[in-house]
Amino acid sequence: MNILLLGSGGREHALAWKIAASPLVTKLWCAPGNAGIAREAECVALDVADHAAVIAFCQRNEVDLVVVGPETPLAAGIVDDLTRAGIKAFGPTKQAARLEGSKGFTKDLCTEFNIPTGAYRCFDNAADALVYVRQQGAPIVVKADGLAAGKGVVVAMTLGEAEAAVAMMFEGAFGAAGAEVVIEEYLTGREISFFALCDGETAIPLASAQDHKRVFDNDQGPNTGGMGAYSPTPFVTPEIHEAIMADIIGPTVAGMKKRGTPFRGVLYAGVMLTATGPKLFEYNVRFGDPECQVLMLRMMSDIIPAMLAACDGELKHFDLRWYPEPALTVVLAANGYPGDYAKGTRIDGLDEAAQIEGVEIFQAGTMANDGVILANGGRVLNVCASGKTVVEARQRAYAAIDRIKWPDGFCRHDIGWQAVEQEQAQK
Repeated sequence: MNILLLGSGGREHALAWKIAASPLVTKLWCAPGNAGIAREAECVALDVADHAAVIAFCQRNEVDLVVVGPETPLAAGIVDDLTRAGIKAFGPTKQAARLEGSKGFTKDLCTEFNIPTGAYRCFDNAADALVYVRQQGAPIVVKADGLAAGKGVVVAMTLGEAEAAVAMMFEGAFGAAGAEVVIEEYLTGREISFFALCDGETAIPLASAQDHKRVFDNDQGPNTGGMGAYSPTPFVTPEIHEAIMADIIGPTVAGMKKRGTPFRGVLYAGVMLTATGPKLFEYNVRFGDPECQVLMLRMMSDIIPAMLAACDGELKHFDLRWYPEPALTVVLAANGYPGDYAKGTRIDGLDEAAQIEGVEIFQAGTMANDGVILANGGRVLNVCASGKTVVEARQRAYAAIDRIKWPDGFCRHDIGWQAVEQEQAQK
């Protein structure tokens, strides 16, 4: 098969690595790709936002399957345009992608189909939003309705923080994404990520993971796109797994089908494990980043038949196999991230770091220049490792980081801390 992968981050490097391992693949391209992806695929300078150019490339190169990595092209309807052109694409349609593209859309779906979630209200002006915030008090959660690159959520612990968040969003901090704002109940519990593969009618579980959103150790500092992750999380017991599938994933897939907008692709549920059971706080409509990196390390099955089954409505009789060992990834980011940071700084030692047992390094914001790897983004490297335990995987990942020479980067040093505590308590 000829396959085109769209995207340029660490998630896409992990997908390229997994796709390239499939015996079904004849040729793999990635647009636009990065320096790491170039080891797995031929990178092509396609503008992913130019759907006509993507379609023309697929027709010219007889592409059999397009795999869409990031959310922005999904929300822009690239799957719809590819499908109309007779090209098979893995990912949801524009209407189905509203599960991520509009927080209000998802909350309304939860209300309609009795999916457990926090109480909420949607607002299109600051005055009404502020009245509601003051009525509810803090802590409370303020979200830009639209896509904001993972940064459009403020967990306000004080009324002042909530008022400032409302003002910031309606003053245009997130552009059109903040034209409407969703204000939600603050849910207490443990936050986990849960992934399922969907074909419009059937959903099969992928795996659970736990992300680390805050930029600094001990969950301090501003939210980011994610500073690390591990899978599986020990906090998703078989009972909780069953409840998430039965009460959240299943009703979502059934509800989207009933509305005439069936969901196909990866459904990524952000779930809070509360005292009264799992509650949904957000959906994403693609693999998480950096969660995808650890899922790809743990997936034993060939990913291509799974993607084809999702596209073709054939998941009912499908099964995926997983390595039981945990995997963990640590994000190396440019100094200053998620604020201003420098590009073009040199990174050395990657090949030496990758020689540690169980380690795989996926590149995100990188570029190659005369054989030298340079930083070209905020989140730059995903240093991943698997091991018999989370403790072992973490030791391997940080040992690899110690071999990487990049004085202009930083990382958190406590990735996986909740699972490590759990493992040590069970000794």
